[in-house]
Amino acid sequence: MTLLNKEPVKRAEKALKEFDNSMMVIELNSTARTAVDAANSLNCEVGAIVKSLLFRTDDTFLLCLVSGDKRCSLNKLKKITLIKDISMASPEDVKLQTGYTIGGVSPVGHIKKIKIFIDESLKRFKDIFAAAGHPNCVFKINFENLLKITQGEIKDIVE
Repeated sequence: MTLLNKEPVKRAEKALKEFDNSMMVIELNSTARTAVDAANSLNCEVGAIVKSLLFRTDDTFLLCLVSGDKRCSLNKLKKITLIKDISMASPEDVKLQTGYTIGGVSPVGHIKKIKIFIDESLKRFKDIFAAAGHPNCVFKINFENLLKITQGEIKDIVE
């Protein structure tokens, strides 16, 4: 069975197709579980990989999309949101909120509505790649369309 038939990948692909019918999920022969793995698999710069990081706040969750060569700053998130208690979400919370497992968290097709912040350092690249529901599945998109498809807010969230 191809990975494209797996439910999380189908969910990500459905969101992509609803946005732009020409968008497609790319199934890789090697893993894209980490940004470095994905960059090696795609033969691109690590910074062109979108890391989808879920954070737990007092009463909700926040998805941060950051460049593969950057680190998300908890201090900046706390200042932007004015929330003191922010931490990385547990693998269980990631699955419950997004419907995806860590390593395959897509910026689109979540099972629950999640507020999304996008780091502007991703703008450096003509094309960027994000997970599509499985560690071996990605999709290619540009920064402007990532902003539109996720309805995310551009924020300075990296160290």
